[in-house]
Amino acid sequence: MATVERSRGLEFGAAGDLESGLSRMARSMRGSIILAIGSDVRKLQAAGQPLCNLTVGDFDPRYFPIPAGLLERITDALRAGETNYPPSDGILPLREAVAEYIGREHGVEYPLASVLITAGGRPAIYAAFRCLMDEGDAALYSVPSWNNDYYVEMVGGRKLAVRAEASRRFQPTLEDLAPLLEAAALLCLCSPGNPTGTILPARSLQDILAAVVEENARRASRGRRPVFVLYDLMYGSLIQPDVGEEHPHPLELVPEAAPWLVVVDGISKALAGTGLRVGWATGAPAVIARMKDFMGHVGAWAPRPEQVATAGFLRDAPAMAEFKTSINQALGTRLDALCRGFEALRADGLPVECVRPQGAMYVSLGVALVKKSIGGVPIPDNEALRRALLTGAGLAAVPFQAFGVPEDSGWFRLAVGAVSVEDIEAMLPAAVPDMCHSRWSTGSAAA
Repeated sequence: MATVERSRGLEFGAAGDLESGLSRMARSMRGSIILAIGSDVRKLQAAGQPLCNLTVGDFDPRYFPIPAGLLERITDALRAGETNYPPSDGILPLREAVAEYIGREHGVEYPLASVLITAGGRPAIYAAFRCLMDEGDAALYSVPSWNNDYYVEMVGGRKLAVRAEASRRFQPTLEDLAPLLEAAALLCLCSPGNPTGTILPARSLQDILAAVVEENARRASRGRRPVFVLYDLMYGSLIQPDVGEEHPHPLELVPEAAPWLVVVDGISKALAGTGLRVGWATGAPAVIARMKDFMGHVGAWAPRPEQVATAGFLRDAPAMAEFKTSINQALGTRLDALCRGFEALRADGLPVECVRPQGAMYVSLGVALVKKSIGGVPIPDNEALRRALLTGAGLAAVPFQAFGVPEDSGWFRLAVGAVSVEDIEAMLPAAVPDMCHSRWSTGSAAA
């Protein structure tokens, strides 16, 4: 009997030689800063370092389990054999349920041809970039914002980024966008915002969409392609009850913008189901049809059992309302604990500030220590400050550079979905002033 030689390890050659043969897009593509930081933080946690992980916009199911009714429906769907391919635009009951949900929650009535089901929000957003932009086209967006810069690079577009200031809660105004609107093929908006958790005020949104309608009327008279609007509503149900500001659907304000508006939403944040991968895009049927074809090639479809379960749960209006109340209460407790803690530190004379969120799961924290020092250690940039916060205060955060802000601003995103209130209170040194000052004391300016 012949002896089979045990296989040896494979040889792949020099990585540089292989990389040089990849596509231009692959060679230039940047990995996610957020995911890289989150991975490093998890390694520190696994090594036993005590810290408060506020890096990744995810939910820890110990604190934020999905609704029990949704879990039961997923289990039932699996047992019923709902495990084959779904249609490329989503199963009919879910598309119907999404249209009903939008009508019930927002008073906007979409036809079924306007609804596309995707594996969470990311594929829908990427499909919009791919289907609405050509190589060399420009995307207009404000910073800080999530992933717009990455997607523009991946489709070979041009970036038209405007800075949204803390004084306006990091949301853009028409005044910010108007000078660049004529040059844009795609305008990207998000409310509540990622990384800020702040709401785009209804009046600002109305002004912006009205300007888009006017711009497209001018373009039509000149035979130019229209500017489309991508509106990220993924955090739209996570609104704190006491913000004192309405958060309407864009088409409630300017229904005339319907031909050019693509809205992305889903259950990742609304139902704490980040790993279930059920999202949707809504828009003009002619646009959604092409996005459907794109998704058919990519195959980024939501799993069929989760689609079946989501269809049933979206139609259960009392259960949806009950979960919405409970998740916003739990998030609000954490957001408030963070903000109160940093406000106490500021009152104690430390160079910190936070923009109180109005929704989502994020707090924007500003630490004015760049170009200074902590305990004699120079802090030349945001990365050094991030590491100092991590090692000195056990605070794991993501700098605004991960959201398209180029300068070392001292601003960070803090995400509260994977921590308890006790984790936050243990990290915040407000109750121990001596420890606070020894960790955060500011020395002379760094050379």
